Amino acid sequence: MSLTTFTTVLLMAGSQADATPPPQVDAASAAIALGQPSAAAPQDNPPAGTDPNQAQGDGIVVTARESDPADPLDEVNVQSFKAVQSVDKAVVGPVAQGYKKAVPSPIRSGLRNILSNLSEPIVFLNYLLQFKLGKSAETLGRFTVNSTLGFAGLFDIAKKKPFHLPHRNNGFGYTLGYYGVKTGPYLYLPLIGPTTVRDLFGRVVDLSVLPAAVGQPFNDPAFAIPTTTVRLLDERAESQNEVEAIRASADPYATVRDNYLRQRQAEIDALHGRTAPAEPTGTVPEDAQPLAPALPYGSTTPDDAPASGPAAEPATAGPTA
Repeated sequence: MSLTTFTTVLLMAGSQADATPPPQVDAASAAIALGQPSAAAPQDNPPAGTDPNQAQGDGIVVTARESDPADPLDEVNVQSFKAVQSVDKAVVGPVAQGYKKAVPSPIRSGLRNILSNLSEPIVFLNYLLQFKLGKSAETLGRFTVNSTLGFAGLFDIAKKKPFHLPHRNNGFGYTLGYYGVKTGPYLYLPLIGPTTVRDLFGRVVDLSVLPAAVGQPFNDPAFAIPTTTVRLLDERAESQNEVEAIRASADPYATVRDNYLRQRQAEIDALHGRTAPAEPTGTVPEDAQPLAPALPYGSTTPDDAPASGPAAEPATAGPTA
């Protein structure tokens, strides 16, 4: 072979070698070979603070509200709740706080006691319907003492020595629950607040007893509207701490709903003597009427509690509900 031919063969072989592409090594394999973490390698564990049950996409975390079998009207109730809170923040809350500042505490306490005393016949009647004769007698005694020695209920003499007759909540909604009537769907109504079908029906009956049995002045709107307004303003003013605590919770609507349903069940259980009633959320003065379902949030105190502030069953209210 001539020198020229040999040189030509070598040049052709070099050209073929240069045309062959080098082997490809992916970044993940190279990183693993070097003992470094790979950005492309899948991670077994999500980043800290990430809920694995949350759906993520394009940096947006989507979470869904857990459904509650007792709240089939969730979507409607949530919208009602939001509307009520808007009105409460803009109007009702400030007016209630203004009422608290303008009216001296002894006067507010006296009005509260009078309105509480007017609820005692309803409590008495429902204890009779539940065949709790001892508590019905105590309620009658409390009403008699406060209506006479307490100047029409202005002073709560009955809860003090030597009587020791505390106020207890009761109503037709309690009686229905006591005899096993289910709550029905949970409702959050603009003029009432948190309630259920059972409790709503029970409250209508409660509100009808005195007007039907006694008549004047209970069936007169000129009496019913001012007294209801004063009671609701006082309740809203005294419940400010509870309202703020609920608003600070992760899900105020669910907090109100769960507290209400749990509290009502605890009250019915207490009537049967099965469990001790749950404590209401928030701090309320001893002589204050606890937050009622007619308010923006709502809770009730145990009907069989050994001592409580005067409170009636949930009442129909104004726009603060």
